[in-house]
Parts: sequence; structure tokens; C-alpha cells
Amino acid sequence: MARVRGSVRALVVTCAVLAVLVTTACAFPVDGRAIAGPEVSAGVDPSFIGGTNGGEEDRLAAATLRDLEGYWGRELPQVSGGQPFRPLAGYFSVDPRNRAGAANVPCLQNPQEVQGTAFYCPSADIIAWDRGELLPQLRRDFGDSAVVVVLSHEFGHAIQGRLDRTGALRGAPTILLEAQADCYAGVFLRQVRDGGLPDLRTGATGIDGAMGALIGFRDPVGTSPRNAQAHGNAFDRVSSFQDGFDGTPAVCGAIGRDRVFTQQSFRSQADESSGGNLGLSPLIEAMVPDLDRWFGGEVRQRGGQWAPLGTERGPAQCPDADGPVQGQVAWCGPGDGTPAAVHIDTGGTLAADHARIGDYATGTLLASRFGTAALAALNRPTTGAEGGRAALCLAGAYSAAVGTGNSGFALSPGDLDESVTLLLREDDASRGTDGVAAAGTGYERIRVFRAGVTGGTDACLRGV
Repeated sequence: MARVRGSVRALVVTCAVLAVLVTTACAFPVDGRAIAGPEVSAGVDPSFIGGTNGGEEDRLAAATLRDLEGYWGRELPQVSGGQPFRPLAGYFSVDPRNRAGAANVPCLQNPQEVQGTAFYCPSADIIAWDRGELLPQLRRDFGDSAVVVVLSHEFGHAIQGRLDRTGALRGAPTILLEAQADCYAGVFLRQVRDGGLPDLRTGATGIDGAMGALIGFRDPVGTSPRNAQAHGNAFDRVSSFQDGFDGTPAVCGAIGRDRVFTQQSFRSQADESSGGNLGLSPLIEAMVPDLDRWFGGEVRQRGGQWAPLGTERGPAQCPDADGPVQGQVAWCGPGDGTPAAVHIDTGGTLAADHARIGDYATGTLLASRFGTAALAALNRPTTGAEGGRAALCLAGAYSAAVGTGNSGFALSPGDLDESVTLLLREDDASRGTDGVAAAGTGYERIRVFRAGVTGGTDACLRGV
């Protein structure tokens, strides 16, 4: 995460990605399997899909595509000023292990070209996908919702072409086109969640599963947003998805060239060689003084008093709490002559998450606990959902400000991805001092964190 400011150089990372790439190294299981009604496995005939084997994956794909056609058949005329929806020219299911599998698939010469991917081909107006590896792996790693979000993303590219009658998107950066498609996928998944479609159903776990897939599909850390194949980092992709989920197709269409992306390339050889990560102890030593500086400044600007916070290594348990209710990092207020401090359990799951997810998983927890300290200094609630939500939002506000002002370091590429990965997995960063979590879903935790990133401290104190 933290990097000492100094000389930097740009690094362009190329990545051969056709449309979406499953990166198993950064995937983790998310329970999102409750996406489809019984019609998906029993009643949807996939025979309209070219090359289908009639199996379970293609039945899920068929249900998704039929619901997409029905949804956009109703919605596109509303957002295009009356233009009717024109169905796609075709859909193709390919098993890359079958050498003859791509014989009749437009835009493919070899079935291996679709291995691990799904794609929309604008010249032929078709969607094709890897049935042999991609769809089974999506279902295995993230649940059925992952198949739905991938296909609705590709369908979103078809919608782009149908709406862009003036050619405004011609020559647009790839990352911008991908953000719009992620947004359109979010719009569709909201319809699925709300029960507005005939074949697909899901709940909160399904939406979290879809977001888990988007995180798994992020660009390799350090990819330049100007890369011709850039699809976006996890934070940017999830942000676009949530914009659509909470908005409308018009919101997605309004994503333009002024869109701000957080994805960045490595800017120093040291950062590149470390993968943008510090060890657990070096991170704490580098980050705590900056947290004190930033949160102290925010509190003083609002008329509060701030005393530098000490840190304690050991059990993250406050004297007046029944166990480590705040998780692996806890803010403990002053009492019985002891000053307020942040208690950090450097063993157990904190160290494991630090190693597996990345250093800013720890950084997000630290920032949320300093956020709790700031709330206490401003006489704001620190308990319950209100306290947890405000602390998590303040962690986002701090994350957006790192590297500005008098900060001695900045976030590395991938750090915000580590935040959303942590927040999708667990609720520690959203807990109040009484252990009550602000939200029960990864979707909501990420939404609150993003509100701080985009709105700053004042937005957090107003309530999110």
C-alpha cells in the first residue's frame, strides 16, 4: 500500500483479454447460488443457442438471455426516444476442448480463442462464451449469479451499439466502454433481485456473488487505464455496477469521457517489485502517523479536540467489552487513567487476510477504527449501525485523501481493490464499538465505503 514519495516512472502493462477473464488466483468462494427459479434448470430450452449441448450451464445462459431480451425489449424504447429493440443476431456456446466447436461461430477461427472468456462481437452482433471451462468455473467460484453478470455485461455492449446512433462512443477508451457495460449489468441484476423477470430470481447473496465475480475479473494490478485492453480495477468495476444497480439505464448512458477512474499503473520500481504491498508491521508503522495527521485535522476543522492515538499489539479487546466484538482491530476509549488507543491483533485472521488479500485490507480496518475515534472526538455515536456506518464511510474518505496534502505516502495500484475484496468478505470494518455491524451484505458495505471516497468527511457525518 504505502509508498514513500520520490522519483516515479510509468509502467504500461499489457494484458490480452478478449472480454472477461477468469483469474482464479484472486477468486474466492461467495455463496451466490440462489439466483434462479426452477424454470432455469427444468423449463428453459437452450436450443436457440448455437452449439449448445443442452446442459445445465446453457439452460442458465438461455434463461439469462431470454430475460435480457425481454427487459431491453421494454426498456430500450424508453431510453432511446422510441427506437425499438432489435434482437441480437445470435448466441453461441463453445467448448474450447472440441476442435470443431468454433466451426460455425462468427468472429472465431479457433475454439481456443474463447477459452476462459465470453465476448460480444459487434461486427456480427453475437455473444459467444466458453461453456467447457468459463461457465462451470463461474458457478463453482461465485454461484449462478456470476454467469448472469457476465452475460448481461456482454449484452450491455450490444445495447451500447444500439443506443449510440451518433457515433459518440467511437474511439472511446476501452475502460469507459467496459464501465458502461458493467453499469448495464447492474441495472439488469437489480431487476433480477427485485423479481421483475420471468426466469431469474436472486437475493442479497446472489448480488454479492455477482460482485465477487467482477472483483475476480479485474485487470492485473498495475495495468494502465490507457491500456487498449483495460477493463478496470475491482473498485472501478464494482462502482460502475453499483451505479447501475442503484440507478437506471440513463445513468449508465451518461457515463462519459469525464468519468474518473482510480485504476493506475505502478509509479516506482520499488512499488512494482513489491506488488504494491508492505508487510503487516511496516504498514502499521507507516500508516498510523498519517491516520493521526489526517483524522486529527478533520476533527479540529470541525471544532473537536484530538489527541494522537497510540496502538497496542495483542488481543483487539477493550476492557469494558465482552470479547473482541470489533474484530481484529478495535478502538478503545479512555478509561481508568488509560488513554484511548487502537488495539491490533497482529495474529490470526488479520495476518492471514493481509497476506491473502493485500496490505490495504489491514489499512481499511485501521482507517475505520481511526474513524471511530474521530466520531468520539466529535461527540457522534460510535455504537450500533449508525456508528459502524459512519466509521466505514470515514475510512473511505481517508482513502480518497491519502497522498494529498502533507501525506508522506500514497495508495498503490490495487489498494482500493483490496478494500472492496475485504468488505465483500466480512463486516469487521463496519462494526460499531458494541460489535453491531452497519450492514449485512457486502454490497451495502462497499456502497458506504464508496460514499466516503466520493463525498468526503462531510458526507459521512451527514449520514449515508
